[in-house]
Amino acid sequence: MASQNVAMEGLQKRALADQKEKRMDYLEQQRVQESKSDASSSYSSSSRLAKTAPGKPAAPAVPAAPPKPMPPPDFSNLLSLNQFVEFPSRDGFEISLDMTVEFEFLPEHIAWIYQSYGDLPAVVDKIIMPQILSVSRLKGSAYRAKDFIVGEGREKFQTDLTEALAKTIEEKRIIIHDALIRHVNVPMQILDPIQQSSIAVEQDLTNKEKQNTARKQAELNTELGLVEQRRRQVGQETEKLKAEIQADQEKQVAQLRAEASRQAAEIEKQTALVRADKTRTLGQAQATTITWVEGEKAKGFELKAAAFGDPAALTLWEFAQNLNPDLRVTILHAGPGTLWTDMEKAKLGDLGGAALLNKPQ
Repeated sequence: MASQNVAMEGLQKRALADQKEKRMDYLEQQRVQESKSDASSSYSSSSRLAKTAPGKPAAPAVPAAPPKPMPPPDFSNLLSLNQFVEFPSRDGFEISLDMTVEFEFLPEHIAWIYQSYGDLPAVVDKIIMPQILSVSRLKGSAYRAKDFIVGEGREKFQTDLTEALAKTIEEKRIIIHDALIRHVNVPMQILDPIQQSSIAVEQDLTNKEKQNTARKQAELNTELGLVEQRRRQVGQETEKLKAEIQADQEKQVAQLRAEASRQAAEIEKQTALVRADKTRTLGQAQATTITWVEGEKAKGFELKAAAFGDPAALTLWEFAQNLNPDLRVTILHAGPGTLWTDMEKAKLGDLGGAALLNKPQ
């Protein structure tokens, strides 16, 4: 038992050492790739800074500050594989492509996956990469080389690849979300004709679109000319209609004014007739009234004269009727020494015979 345990421990240590070595290899490859990309970007930026305008002296170089030590990158969630998937197409051409595969370990399966296959690099090396190569060759051999260039065939291949890969690796308790194709390399003897054909098709479509555009532009110009012609015609018709409407309005206004003047004259005529008839009626009424009144007065005088029997008596009666009601009649008996100027102030017993009567004996 002790010897078996020692053997198992040794086997486990060797497996862990192999996994650690592979992990370090993956991480080292990733560091090399990043250092190359950083070097290319720094070179391009330095080359841009070195360019100056013609005729102007370059500015003196400012000594750069010493670079700060960068912390080591975290590669715990990053894994890159420099390996192309190669397989023959249905028509016998060699196809190579690289892709991005998104997969997930569920928390409840991580312990089982680690116990069965090892850590992440081991899972990629033992499970994911072999399945990617196998499924890609199996599915890719059903497509022609042209299908990997034209969009519809490439999209269909990517969909079939994702579904088949997810179904195959699902048994290993690994979930595949997407298998995205990034680049496809096909032989030039088929790529160039396809590209030329595509360019020719696009050029033909471009020419047709140019012709359609020119035709549409000509039609548009024709329509614009017709619209402008119609606009002018409508403007002329509008001006003519406005003139006709204005003339008709002026005619109607003149007719209304003439009718109003005629009606005013007719009303004035009727008014004059009414006034004349009124004046005539009033004159006749006044004449009749005067005739009746004066006739009755004459009849009254005749009756009065007949009643008095003497015209002189009637005259005296009329004279008495017309006297002022405030008139006073004073009867005085004049005597010696009476002055007529004292008559206004004298009393009945102060003058004439009354004075003689009142004189003491």
